[in-house]
Amino acid sequence: MANMREIRTRMKSIQDTMKITNAMYLISSSKLKQARKKLEKTLPYFEALSSTMADIMQHLPETENIIYINNNGKDTFADRKKRRLYIIVTADKGLAGAYNHNIFKVSEEYLSKGDDNTLFLIGQMGRNYFRKNNRIVDVQFHYTAQNPSIYRARDITESVIELYVNNHIDEVYIIYNKMINSTTAEPDVLKILPFERSDFEYGENEYMEFDTFTPSPAAVFNNIAPNYVKGIIYSALVEAFSSEQNARMTAMEAATTSAKDMLKNLSLMYNRARQAAITQEITEIVSGANSLNNKNI
Repeated sequence: MANMREIRTRMKSIQDTMKITNAMYLISSSKLKQARKKLEKTLPYFEALSSTMADIMQHLPETENIIYINNNGKDTFADRKKRRLYIIVTADKGLAGAYNHNIFKVSEEYLSKGDDNTLFLIGQMGRNYFRKNNRIVDVQFHYTAQNPSIYRARDITESVIELYVNNHIDEVYIIYNKMINSTTAEPDVLKILPFERSDFEYGENEYMEFDTFTPSPAAVFNNIAPNYVKGIIYSALVEAFSSEQNARMTAMEAATTSAKDMLKNLSLMYNRARQAAITQEITEIVSGANSLNNKNI
């Protein structure tokens, strides 16, 4: 059994660690609330933009040649030679449970489906992982994972659309962790480009026939499509950031609980060691007193 000094040292170390994990939990909780508020403020704009895209799509014939729309209806992964760009969103640090691991697992699965992939990485953990696995990283967006904003989403969108419009890539995907509910997040792979007509289909009685677009539906579509892409990327960045904070909250809560359990066990060990030391001292005192009595006799 460890002596009391060793147990006290271990208890102090665990208590210091528990303070850190509890502080990280509170910080992640605050960041999560801020991120959700930021997303809620921008959702009405992007919802209106999506509705406008759907309106325009109804005015475009199936044969309309617009660069952002996929009219061939072919299977996305039927051709291994397609040039695909993946925007992979990870965290800048660990201590978030399986948050980064899940992204790496899904990313490897999708990257293995094609031979010509372009990687746009967001997050230090992703950069470290892919460099370690000898994968070529084409573009890195620093400091974006911890500070998702419209401006950073715009920078990413401009780079993506430039490659797509100039026919350097055929498809664009973003891989990120999506919030399923307040406690659960799962990796999600979202196709950004080209657009599929099925993504903008109206329900019954929703289509407004009297909508007009000047100078033409195609011209308006080409003008607002980049903003729509920006909205998709921004939403994904905020969702990923929220998922990271939620995962870190869960991990830090579990670590704090484990620390409390360890302190409880160490406290029992300390009390036992202290009791054993007191018992030993009493035994030594009694033995010494008996020895003195025997000598006096």
